[in-house]
Amino acid sequence: MQNRVLGKSGLVLSEIGLGCWQLGGDFGPVSQAQSMAILEQAYQSGVRFYDTADVYGAGLSEQLLGRFYQQRPDISIATKLGRDGSLYPQQYTKQAVKQSIEASLERLKLARIPLIQLHCVPTEVLRDGEIFTWLADFKQQGLIEHYGASVESMEEAKLCLQDSGLTSLQIIINLFRQDALAEVLDLAAAQQVGIIARLPYASGLLSGAVTAQRKFDQSDHRHYNRDGAAFHVGETFAGLPLDKALSLVERLQSILPADLALAECAIRWLLDHPQITSVITGASKPEQIQQNTRYSGHTPLSKDLHTKLADFYHQEVSPWVRGNR
Repeated sequence: MQNRVLGKSGLVLSEIGLGCWQLGGDFGPVSQAQSMAILEQAYQSGVRFYDTADVYGAGLSEQLLGRFYQQRPDISIATKLGRDGSLYPQQYTKQAVKQSIEASLERLKLARIPLIQLHCVPTEVLRDGEIFTWLADFKQQGLIEHYGASVESMEEAKLCLQDSGLTSLQIIINLFRQDALAEVLDLAAAQQVGIIARLPYASGLLSGAVTAQRKFDQSDHRHYNRDGAAFHVGETFAGLPLDKALSLVERLQSILPADLALAECAIRWLLDHPQITSVITGASKPEQIQQNTRYSGHTPLSKDLHTKLADFYHQEVSPWVRGNR
């Protein structure tokens, strides 16, 4: 496993991180024993960066990660705030944000949160900017070490980059969502803001795990949010209608060299961009971790393939992506 430094923070993160959304049961039921096995397999595979949020399973994901941290104190933990009902969509006050941080500290069993990230808060909150001043104060108070933001659109990413104290941006970026390459990556690098890539597999499309025959549990967001009924449509299948997305996967596979697996291409494409610090992948089974992590040390994709993948996105994928980008 290779490591990279997160922007100006000095935090060293593994190139492949573990996204812990699934530990809260939002991709279908996961037992606590299975969750702990997933966390341990990630560690054994070289993962040292674990990303969660206070709303994943109403705090369950943080609790499990806090328990794991007691066993593996050399990991880096990032969590998120801002989507809990006490804050979202219009109750953002300094006291409420502080209480949210303190609740996460208690669940995670930490004295200080290494990286706290705003969790897809409304655009107008980012535009106002006062919330960043609060986070800077909480950093001064020692509640957090660094702060960043997880956003849904390029507009929101650019609003966040106006804050000089920002350490990281977590953005949707994958082969089916390439807009950040032209709009955000170089701008973030110039300001020493690290990029955390989320949804690298576009909800399983780019790992090959989603087929036309795949059935999703009712608690899985790929069932109830595939058209944006519960939250931003871009969070599920990269904002693509599922039927169209499946045909685009077939088209994408026809572009790839015969010896290059779709999942490897998806991860290597991201890691080939030096502005990206870590790619957070989820896993509902321990064996999936080994696939996700082995690509860290693999050979970069060719320049010619990068060009083909860019053309494919702009010509065939981009017109179908729904929601703000």
